[in-house]
Amino acid sequence: MKKLILIDGNAILHRAFHALPPLSNKDGIIVNAVYGFFSMFLKILEDQKPDFIIVCFDRKAPTFRKELYVGYQAKRPKMSDDLVPQIKYVHEILAKAKVEIFEVDGYEADDLIGTIATQAVGLRTTDYRKNRPTVDGSLKTVDEVLIVSGDRDLLQLVNHHVKMIAPITGLTNMLVFDEAAVTLKYGIKPSQMVDYKALVGDPSDNYPGVAGIGPKTASTLINEYKSLTGIYENLEKIKSKNPNLAMKLAKDTEAAGLAQKLAGVVLDAPITLDIEKAGIKYFDKQGLIEEFEKFGFKSLLNRLSAGQKAEEKKKEPKQMELL
Repeated sequence: MKKLILIDGNAILHRAFHALPPLSNKDGIIVNAVYGFFSMFLKILEDQKPDFIIVCFDRKAPTFRKELYVGYQAKRPKMSDDLVPQIKYVHEILAKAKVEIFEVDGYEADDLIGTIATQAVGLRTTDYRKNRPTVDGSLKTVDEVLIVSGDRDLLQLVNHHVKMIAPITGLTNMLVFDEAAVTLKYGIKPSQMVDYKALVGDPSDNYPGVAGIGPKTASTLINEYKSLTGIYENLEKIKSKNPNLAMKLAKDTEAAGLAQKLAGVVLDAPITLDIEKAGIKYFDKQGLIEEFEKFGFKSLLNRLSAGQKAEEKKKEPKQMELL
């Protein structure tokens, strides 16, 4: 079974930066986010043993979401001066290790991940959010995609072929979200996550949904009426049961529609996946070792060495016992 790992570079970098103290190398350069990023990177390689791996990043250029809503992400704190240069270091190390990177002006890493996942498993974009996605076998290049991110927006991509690995505490304690896990956590299907966020909004990205509707009411409405469209098509029915709720929905119709557009991950960003370029066979372990040595990451070097010895031991021919 062919497996692709998609890493949300910015999300993991931010998590690493805030999870670790401000570690410095011998030159006095702050490298805690770099160290944490590659600590998680190695764990993913060790645990998942993927056939392909890609890292996606945001860029500084404004995205289409900013054009839709000027307040999008407006309340996010300015990136720390200690983190900014570490993004460049991670790029350089990944390049030295020959790991495929995607980043495009005007799109978030989420959009690139959504597009790559769609292309990799042969899902047709127009059918992606249906309960039973249509898979075109001629387009399929992998059997499973694992997204590594702490950004819950990406849960909308989870389906029979796509799962998400989310850090829960620290850098190494992770939870795998499949369809059942998403439903257990939020009470809805992954394909309904966009409509859910259209109702509840997203404070972290600074956009409102429908004022006065929280997670419980949102999941109840979506389960009963299946989608945001279904909810608004049944507004009169909702009014007969709960006039106050219907009034809230009617008042914030435009806000819900905008939130739906902002929450939706793009599945057709202007990129084309060449899966072979992402092959783990091109991964340059020696290049990674050289970079770790340069940054003084002794514990990561030890993990690489231990992993190498374990692989070599597996490949050793088994000796027959003497009778």
